[in-house]
Amino acid sequence: MHGTQIPKARLRADLLARRKALLPAEVASHSGRILAHLRTLPVWNDAREILMYLPVKNEVDTTPLLDELWGRSVRLLLPRCRPDQPGVMDVACATCAEEIAPGMHGIREPQPEQCPSLATCHPDLILVPGVGFDRRGFRLGFGAGFYDRFLAGECSTGATVIGLAYGFQLVDELPADPWDIPMHAIITEDGILWI
Repeated sequence: MHGTQIPKARLRADLLARRKALLPAEVASHSGRILAHLRTLPVWNDAREILMYLPVKNEVDTTPLLDELWGRSVRLLLPRCRPDQPGVMDVACATCAEEIAPGMHGIREPQPEQCPSLATCHPDLILVPGVGFDRRGFRLGFGAGFYDRFLAGECSTGATVIGLAYGFQLVDELPADPWDIPMHAIITEDGILWI
């Protein structure tokens, strides 16, 4: 599929429809293979602070990583949508499953009462969801700009940024805007693509 001929809105709709059609067993199987590839990376094994997402709407399932990271005493950072500012997300440190509950848009996130927003953070690794990615590392999201804004900020400086996706979400080329920040790598069930 060559993304440049397809408008972003149509491509987003097509990829979301394919992702929505995945059966729970397919999500589990593909996600398991993607996480197995991730675990082979030195940056995964050496990281002391990791920012990752929790899945929604059949995204690659990162949930199995929670207990693993807490068991390794990695500082786990999770995004939280800022209620009064659309498209802006804060980051908070979660230390156990009890601190996480559904928030805006039904996405599980750290609860503000137990996990205050961090003014600064310095993750070694950032795991990013997406509707689609291209072979240059560019990402297609839901269109609200949450990750675009975050990745352009100070917190992502020096971090390895990796997109997690199913094989069909990797296209040859996406329409890219000047503010789009490419991933360093994309991991699918088929392997790791370094950009």
